[in-house]
Amino acid sequence: MSNNLLRLFDEQGQSPWLDNLQRGYITSGHLNAVIDSGIRGLTSNPTIFQKAIQGSTDYDEQFARVTSAGVGVEDAYWDLVTTDIDGALAAFEPLYDSSNGLDGFVSVEVDPSLATDGVATLSAAEKLHERISRPNVMIKIPATIEGIPAIESMIAQGCNINVTLIFSLERYQDVMNAYISGLETRLAQKLPISTISSVASFFISRVDTEIDRRLEAHGTADALLLRGTAAISQARLAYQLFEQTFSGPRWIKLAQAGAQVQRPLWASTSTKNVAYPDTMYVDQLIGPHTVNTLPESTVTAFGDHGTVECTITSDLEGARQRWHALSDYGIQVGDVANVLEQEGVLSFRNSFNDLMAALSTKSSQIKDE
Repeated sequence: MSNNLLRLFDEQGQSPWLDNLQRGYITSGHLNAVIDSGIRGLTSNPTIFQKAIQGSTDYDEQFARVTSAGVGVEDAYWDLVTTDIDGALAAFEPLYDSSNGLDGFVSVEVDPSLATDGVATLSAAEKLHERISRPNVMIKIPATIEGIPAIESMIAQGCNINVTLIFSLERYQDVMNAYISGLETRLAQKLPISTISSVASFFISRVDTEIDRRLEAHGTADALLLRGTAAISQARLAYQLFEQTFSGPRWIKLAQAGAQVQRPLWASTSTKNVAYPDTMYVDQLIGPHTVNTLPESTVTAFGDHGTVECTITSDLEGARQRWHALSDYGIQVGDVANVLEQEGVLSFRNSFNDLMAALSTKSSQIKDE
């Protein structure tokens, strides 16, 4: 059995997390085996829970019990979700403790329908954090422009935050600034900041999917040569921003008070194009103080034939040139980011709404029995 996942952290300082959760992982003990293999955290989202709940009967007994007690469908959904999250948090708690709060986190996302309402997002995040109330939970908040103040506020309140759906360097800088400002607010109030952890989830494969489509529409030989390069190039430039932001006098003051850096997290790292190596978005994005959250197929592939070496700082000048060359072929990366953000929010919202509809039907059937 490969020890590549263990080597990622031990040799390169990158934490591999699992991008999946379902009830059977907890009840069967599978999650404990996953942790033993080197997985150091877990992320979830509305699409993951839609597949888990609609794809098995594991949730039927609990759903019938809570709805029969008069709980509404949406509240019943959150009851199912938080039960899974609680189970995963318990499984990861020993790692959280042994790593002194570096890893062992489980992420759960606020209602995606609130993504363009910052006030409602903040309220939902506060309630979700209070409901779960465990030190190793991370509340996921989308990096929409409306979500940035909510992120800063939650950090100032001392909560762990996973900022999701980041698609541009400019928005990534906004996210890091929000994290630092939140810490500064908390420090000014003479409150502790050493136990606060945050990750900034930069989505990877979706960037190549969209930009490759535009390059192919352009159709020239030079344009086609850039296929499969944009996502990795942008991530490497993002890592440069990370290193620049978490250095210098402003950050040093926070670090001296015990602050942890907000780690870049590479998300959406399964390869969508079968022409690309199936471990491309792991092999090419390895470096210290980073997280890569992997679907199970990518965990298996990387364990079998992944390459463990520092690559996130490789060929930075080439990454910059390739990234800026996209404009030569009419590709505006700002527009790409806007499209992908809207699609990402809509995808999670649709998953949530589809599941609500399915649970409503199931609730009606229970009442009719």
